[in-house]
Amino acid sequence: MSLSERIEHVKTRIAEVCRQTGRSPESIRVIAVTKYVSLDTTREVLDLGLAHIGENRWQDVKPKWEALHERGTWHFLGHLQTNKVKDVIGKFAYIHSLDRMSLAKELDKQAAGRGIKVNCFIQVNVSGEETKYGLSPAQLFDFATEVSLLPNLHITGLMTMAPYELEAEETRPVFRGLRELRDELNERRIFPYEVMDLSMGMSGDFEVAIEEGATWVRLGTILVGKELN
Repeated sequence: MSLSERIEHVKTRIAEVCRQTGRSPESIRVIAVTKYVSLDTTREVLDLGLAHIGENRWQDVKPKWEALHERGTWHFLGHLQTNKVKDVIGKFAYIHSLDRMSLAKELDKQAAGRGIKVNCFIQVNVSGEETKYGLSPAQLFDFATEVSLLPNLHITGLMTMAPYELEAEETRPVFRGLRELRDELNERRIFPYEVMDLSMGMSGDFEVAIEEGATWVRLGTILVGKELN
């Protein structure tokens, strides 16, 4: 399929799962994960109306961002090293991988120096996989309490990555677990505002994630394809 056909295919699938669950398709925002595609393909993604671009590494996204940053909303999805904060701060509207206090403090410091607030998702390793980054569910609330004292960070939601499963249904407990953690976070009133968003669901499992409350889905291969370098 062409890029435009893949985009329409994904939109149709999202609309169908929303119809089944009583959700509005407008409540689901799609991040086009362009880390495996070229500058030209990323430009075409924007040309076709997808406004949100997700990337994992500054050194890889730099030429794309320099050419296209005014045209889209940029999301940093990958593990962020503390010494790389200065490279991404102010360039990415959302950081999806806040997972430790040293990173939170550096983001807050750099944001203060620029007079901005940074929208962050706290990354939670709901599945407990050793190969994945993120806080354990047990660490979330103490971490959130510390982060709430940093005035230049705004916690827009929680993020997780489910294990790869041959059957997407097997990912459901992970997505449900993240939603329940978000709800408990709000019940505890740790932040002086409601934490709304759930960044969860990728190419192989996004429909299950939407059924469990995802508000952002991060779609790469199924949406934009994959190019060999």
